[in-house]
Amino acid sequence: MNKLVSRFVKDESGATAIEYGLIAAGIAVAIITAVNGVGTALSTKFGSISTSLK
Repeated sequence: MNKLVSRFVKDESGATAIEYGLIAAGIAVAIITAVNGVGTALSTKFGSISTSLK
């Protein structure tokens, strides 16, 4: 039993998976923020073009 507990404490595969998950979540948030900003800018630009064409 003691050997099992020490092996469990030394195992870092779960921590690595959590770290990769956090990195992926951070990248996803950055992409969503960038796309949202570009979308807002494009919407404003196309609205301006549409108004000037009328």
